[in-house]
Amino acid sequence: MLGVSPSTLRTWERRLGYPKPQRTEGNHRHYELAEIEALREALRETNNISSAVEVARRRGRGPSSPARLLAAFDRFDEAAADRELEESLAVRTLERTLEEVLLPALDSASARSNGAAELEYACRWASGWLHGARRLAPPASRPEGILLLDSGSVLGLESVHAQALELCLRRAGFRVLLLSASLPDRRYGTALRALLPVGVVLCGSDARLDVVGEPLRRAMRASGASPFSYRAAQLIGGRDGMPSLGTRPSEGTRRILAELS
Repeated sequence: MLGVSPSTLRTWERRLGYPKPQRTEGNHRHYELAEIEALREALRETNNISSAVEVARRRGRGPSSPARLLAAFDRFDEAAADRELEESLAVRTLERTLEEVLLPALDSASARSNGAAELEYACRWASGWLHGARRLAPPASRPEGILLLDSGSVLGLESVHAQALELCLRRAGFRVLLLSASLPDRRYGTALRALLPVGVVLCGSDARLDVVGEPLRRAMRASGASPFSYRAAQLIGGRDGMPSLGTRPSEGTRRILAELS
């Protein structure tokens, strides 16, 4: 993270007393992520270690990080989680906050072998936060509609990623509708007539165009709506495949804008 060798880091600790590590039971150094981040940012600004240490100490902890947000989730601390994203938004755009703090923290929570309650809490909190952010998004400024079909569970990680994509598309000016990919076939008709989408995005590793229903496929053919995949959705039969929007919401938004330009 700092771009220096372990021996240089130990020299800074000995000469300047910063960053100051804790010791593990095996006597290994354990550095606080906040101190490392604060020092990294200060070094970028000053290019001088003595000045950087002074700046980092004065500022205290560095910018919000996935590790700190994950720690708030593990404590079931709603106020701390709110604070981490508020602090991130002070130095990052909303899109960068999603991709550099919120979604990596959730991915880390999901990757653990234990902590099911913590992950569910994190996904519930993230869904609520994204809902609030959507309410603050400006009205649609483009005529195109985008339909997102979410294959994840309501409180699962994939659903949060789909909601993040929805938010970024709204902020780009699109009219967006997010629905479950498991709805009965006949339920898509009203939504399609209301939205008239130019694109349909299948979100999540369990999404399959072939199983979302013939009415949807027929309506897509009639309207010329383009199918896209997001985060490893797959097509089985019918066509060779769908354009991938990648795995990050800002990347997906850029690719849709490029397709429609």
